[in-house]
Amino acid sequence: MAEHNVLLVCGSGASSGFMAANIRKAAAARGIKMSVTARSESEVLNYVEDIDCLMVGPHLATVIPSLEEDCEGYDIKIALIDKEAYAKLNGDMALDQILELFGEK
Repeated sequence: MAEHNVLLVCGSGASSGFMAANIRKAAAARGIKMSVTARSESEVLNYVEDIDCLMVGPHLATVIPSLEEDCEGYDIKIALIDKEAYAKLNGDMALDQILELFGEK
């Protein structure tokens, strides 16, 4: 299983910071190497060369087309974080979703 570099984005980066920490804990508990960073959506362009997965807070569904445009030309998987996982800050559920994007679950 490859190591993944994941960027989580929400409006300001606050709630995604907790989610990122919970995903890191879930990955560590399963022995999965994964870098998970949380930033605001306005910072995505600063990270496109360093990530292979962009997870977006469910309340930002409307900005997905813009984010896809920002990531064009890069091999980056983009997905909305499952609403239930996000609401509960459930790192295991979000980790499962990330692994599914890469066909590793």
